[in-house]
Amino acid sequence: HVQLVESGGGSVQTGGSLRLSCAASGYTYSMYCMGWFRQPPGKEREGVAAIDSSGNTRYTDSVKGRFTISKDNAKNTLYLQMNTLKPEDTATYYCAADPTTNYCGGRYSYVPRYNYWGQGTQVTVSS
Repeated sequence: HVQLVESGGGSVQTGGSLRLSCAASGYTYSMYCMGWFRQPPGKEREGVAAIDSSGNTRYTDSVKGRFTISKDNAKNTLYLQMNTLKPEDTATYYCAADPTTNYCGGRYSYVPRYNYWGQGTQVTVSS
């Protein structure tokens, strides 16, 4: 049984930082494309960042230079370090896994490719 559990969300002021974690169980996630998504209230879910088995990363333009995706294979845990947070970063953040490939590529933000999802963690950035 594959399970993804996010943690690390919270409320911060503009310019603050948070680190999200996604603990995986039931499979060796290091072999797959792993992604972070977010969904602001009333909006569609969007891809934020992704990392593949080789450590190649992808980011949406709005977070480049501020967010860093990484993973600890020994702990089977995915991370999203978020710095210089802005009010527009407010959303529920989800981690997701595509177990069909070890390569994310340009379609890293394509929601239907991800078979497994965490329950989400709330990030709120106040101005």
